[in-house]
Amino acid sequence: MEIREYESFDRQEILCIYESAGWVNYTRNPDMLKRAYLNSLCVVGAYEKGELIGIIRTVGDGASIVFIQDIIVRPDFQRKGVGRALIEYVLDKYSDVYQIQLLTDDQTKTDAFYRSVGFVCAADINCRAYILARSK
Repeated sequence: MEIREYESFDRQEILCIYESAGWVNYTRNPDMLKRAYLNSLCVVGAYEKGELIGIIRTVGDGASIVFIQDIIVRPDFQRKGVGRALIEYVLDKYSDVYQIQLLTDDQTKTDAFYRSVGFVCAADINCRAYILARSK
């Protein structure tokens, strides 16, 4: 497996990986997804034999905050260290940033994964997250 910065937006490649995860809010609006990628702080891909198998996308200022907006691993490559490698790349790249945050589904498997790479639930440190989500 190779982990490297994702430098050129390939619409078909990105739509395929989002579809593999069932992230239809993104795939229904590919133009918005392209704008999101082009305005991201950092995008990193995981590749197996030259094929994209996982992706992580961050937003933020890169100094005081980095927000992991998307992390997707193709289902056939999950539980093989791909997600961990992507997270570790971002954590290493932004090791001097004050806060690294993410928002995810409230599922046992996602909770276990993020805790295993060092994240804590905001409630565990007396914090609360708020979100204004607009559906289209």
